Amino acid sequence: MSPERFARITQMLNRRQPELTVFLEQVHKPHNLGAIVRTSDAVGLSALHATWKTKSSRISGTTAMGSQHWLDIISHDTTDQAIQAFRDQGMQIIAANLSDDAIDFHAVDYTKPTAILIGQEKYGLSAVASARADRNIIIPMVGMCQSLNVSVASAIILYEAQRQRQNAGMYDGECMLSKEQQHRILFEGGHPTFAKLCRQKRVKYPPLDEQGQINASGSWWDMIRFTNKD
Repeated sequence: MSPERFARITQMLNRRQPELTVFLEQVHKPHNLGAIVRTSDAVGLSALHATWKTKSSRISGTTAMGSQHWLDIISHDTTDQAIQAFRDQGMQIIAANLSDDAIDFHAVDYTKPTAILIGQEKYGLSAVASARADRNIIIPMVGMCQSLNVSVASAIILYEAQRQRQNAGMYDGECMLSKEQQHRILFEGGHPTFAKLCRQKRVKYPPLDEQGQINASGSWWDMIRFTNKD
């Protein structure tokens, strides 16, 4: 791993926002999924949650242009299961949903731990998601259309969340990820060939030194049996 790549990954990790996430309820069109994943990475999310319409609709490398390698994609069997996971983490749950009680999306305090619920392209969010949310939000519009493309709506909301968090200095402090998460992402991003070998051989990722270089024992190298560099 070059010093430049090490510095770039480290800077990215220091700006990750594990207390801000998005839940996609059966969003399935590849161009929407890809755009939402890329936006999530761009604003510093560390994980994105989803339920899937079919197995084939899940996010792939071609869908997200590689952005899925930098944040965790967490699948849930049901919307209830996902929402309970957010509740357990102490998150406020905000549903992007056109309803009688919906408020302007700017009115939400996104500096709090927040999960943003986004519905599928045709039908939007389910009644379960809307009912269990703390707030329903809308993006005000003055034209004839009542809704935006799901990936556009997601980006608008996420960048408002980023704006609030940036103004609050939440991108400037210490890394909020666990040491285990930092190490995994740094190793996989900086040493992808060795990371793949570790997964294939079921070998734990080795320690890294202060420059991000592999600092492994001889026995680790023996298990890997691979001497080429990334």
